[in-house]
Amino acid sequence: MYIHIGNERTVRTGDIIGIFDIETTVSAETREYIAAAGKRKNAVYVSYDMPKCFICAVEDGKEKVYVTNISSRTVIKRSNR
Repeated sequence: MYIHIGNERTVRTGDIIGIFDIETTVSAETREYIAAAGKRKNAVYVSYDMPKCFICAVEDGKEKVYVTNISSRTVIKRSNR
């Protein structure tokens, strides 16, 4: 099954490691993690609007970090359908 995470982007549910709310997990480590993923070209900014959550996934053996403006609660609801 796939989850729509915004701007016509989908992620396979089996690839998702975690869904994290940016507002509640904002810390220096979180920012460093997302920045490091960006430097490795593993970060995908689904939208450049105010980010609300990030999704950690492994696709074809590669780490991906999706940053989206959809709330973590909405993404979790979509994954439970």
